[in-house]
Amino acid sequence: MPWQTLLHRRDRLPANADLGEGFSILLHQLGSVTPFELAVAGGRLMATPGLAFLVGYQAALRMLWPSAPLSLGALCATEQRSLRVADMQTRLSDLRVSGRKDFVTAGDAADWLLIAARSEEPGETPRLSLAVVYPDEPGVRLEKLPAIPLMPDISHGRLFLDNALCELLAGDGWDAYVKPFRTLEDIYVLSAMTAWLYGVAQDSDWPQTLQLRLLALLAGCAEVSRQAPNNSAGHVLLGGLFAQFDGLKAEVDQALADGPPHWAAMWRRDQAVMDLAAGARGKRLAKALNSSL
Repeated sequence: MPWQTLLHRRDRLPANADLGEGFSILLHQLGSVTPFELAVAGGRLMATPGLAFLVGYQAALRMLWPSAPLSLGALCATEQRSLRVADMQTRLSDLRVSGRKDFVTAGDAADWLLIAARSEEPGETPRLSLAVVYPDEPGVRLEKLPAIPLMPDISHGRLFLDNALCELLAGDGWDAYVKPFRTLEDIYVLSAMTAWLYGVAQDSDWPQTLQLRLLALLAGCAEVSRQAPNNSAGHVLLGGLFAQFDGLKAEVDQALADGPPHWAAMWRRDQAVMDLAAGARGKRLAKALNSSL
């Protein structure tokens, strides 16, 4: 991570209602970057916490699929609020996929979609594969859902697949993709949101000690980003980072309250996104701690 760039950066990209176009502009400005650099440098440049979240999400996708196209993408796994393989109804057969995914982040703006689909033969234990589908292909339909109060600037969609042509990624869909993505998303979204807060801290002249602690948190994120997502020690370290982030909340809230009101309003509206996966993180951390004893 080129930390010098982050320390001296003072610019910010304007919000773009076209999420795909906004992401393309960001990639053009950043040039060739690693996923961690994308999350941190990109998160710092974003106009809202929601857009910073989206950048972190895209960085996690690029760790999952390093050869992903240079455009906005989405992972489509959840069905009926569940990620259990046995609950999924989306099916893959002869490079054709059919089914429905209920909640796709920025799906209407995505250029490519990663689809978790059942691929076992009748009578076999449920098994997942990961397929790549492009929205302009026949049999692919995305329905944009109404905006929700949390991060209203980031759209969500429902995906319908009817015998859509797809490509397959190598490896087991659960073990190689859906399961590790939970960890990758935590790492890169935390990195992007912390970088966004650091940018606000720079712009609003927050206390130097708070700015330094946000930087230290980002340095910790850099180390955890180098750990394999199935590494129990990495999960323990990640748990420490979230504990550190939670420990800064009171000071961050006070600094926001003392500064320009629009930053405080944005963070008050969107900060709950950091708690959405807290239950899963807690279980993962407990398991990791037990395995390290």
